[in-house]
Amino acid sequence: MTKSTGEGQDASPRRRGQGELEAQVLAALRQVGGAHTAGWVQERLGGGLAYTTVITILTRLHAKGAVSRERAGRSFEWTAVADEAGLAALRMRKVLDGEADREAVLASFVTGLSSHDERLLRDLLAQDPAEGED
Repeated sequence: MTKSTGEGQDASPRRRGQGELEAQVLAALRQVGGAHTAGWVQERLGGGLAYTTVITILTRLHAKGAVSRERAGRSFEWTAVADEAGLAALRMRKVLDGEADREAVLASFVTGLSSHDERLLRDLLAQDPAEGED
């Protein structure tokens, strides 16, 4: 049950969208750069997030390859290795890897793109793979 503010609005906090908290944690780590503890991330995010919630999100990001961690005493220091686009790409690959007919999934994905996005994808696929490397 939620409380009413008296003006017809709920006083309960807004529920985050899927992946939104992961993106916020990743953004906090990338904003300053370097390795940081879960407590540091918790402070940056504010909003009353529990320490255990931050640890859970960092552990999930680590399993996805979006952050790395290094032992620091009895805890870890976490470093972002992917940005929000990289995190979205990881999620897309996970969905694709879970399907038996990859060709059908990719074909359906491409046919659902706007003409602009399809053109962009074709341009990206036509690039020399070495072009994006420094």
